[in-house]
Amino acid sequence: MSDEKPTRRDILRPLHLLGIALGCGVFAMVVTLVTTGAFTLRVNTAIAEGTYDGLTPLALALVVGGGAFIATLLILAMLILAVDPAEVTKTIDRPVLYDPEPDDDAGSDKPERPASP
Repeated sequence: MSDEKPTRRDILRPLHLLGIALGCGVFAMVVTLVTTGAFTLRVNTAIAEGTYDGLTPLALALVVGGGAFIATLLILAMLILAVDPAEVTKTIDRPVLYDPEPDDDAGSDKPERPASP
């Protein structure tokens, strides 16, 4: 086991993920509030008089914002699990989507053609 202490950046990484997920949840909440008309006089008077049928815009926005928060957090966590920590620090000097180069012919510039039968 190594005696290295985690850096401040390593310690704060989960807080960054929570902040991104919270931002997505708040954005979804605001969009839901605006689209349901939560800031209009007609909806607010209907809620105050008790004649508004269904879920109030605030309750709906809380549900949508919470769902967006949880979904974003799960997606980010799954994406981080897909990253190999050794690959993060390695420099890449060639296109990523190309096939790996064979190690045995490192000096030759031209690919060898197979012999015709």
